[in-house]
Amino acid sequence: MLDKIVFASKNKGKIREVKQLFSNLNIEILAVPENFDVVEDGETFLDNAIIKAKEASRLLGYVALADDSGLVVDALNGAPGVHSSRYADGDLNRINKLLDAMKNVDEYDRQAKFVCSMALVNQDGELMHSTSGICEGEIGYNPEGDDGFGYDPVFLVADIGLTMAQIPLEKKNAISHRAKALRQMLNWIEKNN
Repeated sequence: MLDKIVFASKNKGKIREVKQLFSNLNIEILAVPENFDVVEDGETFLDNAIIKAKEASRLLGYVALADDSGLVVDALNGAPGVHSSRYADGDLNRINKLLDAMKNVDEYDRQAKFVCSMALVNQDGELMHSTSGICEGEIGYNPEGDDGFGYDPVFLVADIGLTMAQIPLEKKNAISHRAKALRQMLNWIEKNN
């Protein structure tokens, strides 16, 4: 019976989203220590999620959940991809680098998607379950919105016409790549707990 799960992230935005989605279950989400630092050298989002979950489980001795997510831009051959968080130093610099790379891309070729892979590992670091989620959209021309983090201010969500940073958290948690992957994980945990 799971009553505690370590979420292997120091990203306050991710932690807030995960805690909100876990609020209906009787499972406490534990934080990793401030010095939690993992080399994400996997070739896929899932590889990196497993690396983080295993390290969190090893450090704290609990079942651990981790995600790896990023932005995949068609016009940039999938970049920044698994290197999304390391594309540049800091959110603003990452956004500016992305917009600079997209400056000559016309409005019909700006398709992108947020991708998330999640991994749940047991106390021995063995993979219990994995999920993935995708949110389709395109890259805008200027940052808009104050909510969210990362590339949210320049990611226009398909069929909505707003950036991810303009969407309230409750709605974001219904449509985001992370929310989709996490809902699948929550369903699996409920069935197997």
